[in-house]
Amino acid sequence: MSSPRSARLHGLDTLRALAVTLVVLHHYTLFVSNDDHTFGWVGQIGWAGVDLFFALSGYLIGNQIFVALKTESGLSLKSFYARRLLRTLPNYLVVLAIYFLWPAVGEDAPLAPLWRYLTFTQNLGLAPGTAFSHSWSLAVEEQFYLLLPALALLGAALHAKLRLRIGYAWAFVACVILGGMLLRFQLWSGHVDAHKYGIYFYYKLIYYSSLCRLDELVAGVALALLRNQHPALWTRITAHGNRTLLAGLVVLGATFWLFLDNHYGVAATVFGYPLLGIGFGLLILAALSQRSLLRDLRVPGAGALAVWSYAIYLTHRAVGEVAAAPLQDLGYGPQTAVAIAALLALSVLVGWLLYRLVETPFMQLRERYVPSNLTRPMFSTAANSGR
Repeated sequence: MSSPRSARLHGLDTLRALAVTLVVLHHYTLFVSNDDHTFGWVGQIGWAGVDLFFALSGYLIGNQIFVALKTESGLSLKSFYARRLLRTLPNYLVVLAIYFLWPAVGEDAPLAPLWRYLTFTQNLGLAPGTAFSHSWSLAVEEQFYLLLPALALLGAALHAKLRLRIGYAWAFVACVILGGMLLRFQLWSGHVDAHKYGIYFYYKLIYYSSLCRLDELVAGVALALLRNQHPALWTRITAHGNRTLLAGLVVLGATFWLFLDNHYGVAATVFGYPLLGIGFGLLILAALSQRSLLRDLRVPGAGALAVWSYAIYLTHRAVGEVAAAPLQDLGYGPQTAVAIAALLALSVLVGWLLYRLVETPFMQLRERYVPSNLTRPMFSTAANSGR
């Protein structure tokens, strides 16, 4: 469950607020202003906010699962899935209904079949230009939520029965990363490099694909695995938070340069996403470390944005696309400071309304009926998850 405000880790809130800010700015440049220069390089690389969300999800959900597995009660798949659905479905279904009932929010772009959205498979072979296309990342996360606890339980059972060492889990993590790199290289060689409309296939077969986009999720899970299976090493590493923060910024700086130089090139396609996983993983590690600037820094408004981030993510594109036209009629084009300020503020407001009217009541139901992931819950183990 969500922890009390006093127990939240400010560093993770800062990262979550950063993630949603990057995504909103990037989508503003794509779907509202139609100009990559609106927010400079920040707007151009803002799509990486999704990758930061992935890394945060991998760590937070992985940590919940590994902590539950170590208790006497054990992990309850029923409770885990119930908590995930109560967290993600209400907001999502409300916004999905709006897209299907009010086509104007998608600027008349075609929607995928409804069953694809309801089964969270819309990302598979998703054609660029589809309405509500940013829900592809939610599909990837839901698939992740479905598989990870089952794999963790299987791994724990094999560990107990066959006395398999934890090294097998790390080998599995490495295989997923390497497998993703090889798959992206194969798809890039066969469909992106060799085709006149390679960018179309880049998004359809690589960028939106579950198997090609596991790097950051797995990086987060690796952090959770490190924390729960190697506590002594975790303690030593988290004693140097500022060094970790600096290392993460260096890795991300180099990775952003790689993507900005040639987003659709083979180097960025194959190596860029694992590097994002490493860079964002280091930032998360810094946020969890002792005596770290990122852990202790309180950015005004970051806590609120972090709490509202899921609702803002779902609604911001529709808000921008619907509200931009009236502002244009009043003489405030999407590149003007007035329009930018108004549309960004409205995006936050609508996200907050969705959070208050839909998400909050269902989170209260979750608190009451499914308070933890344990088979026999006694108290919550999901501090600061908010997920």
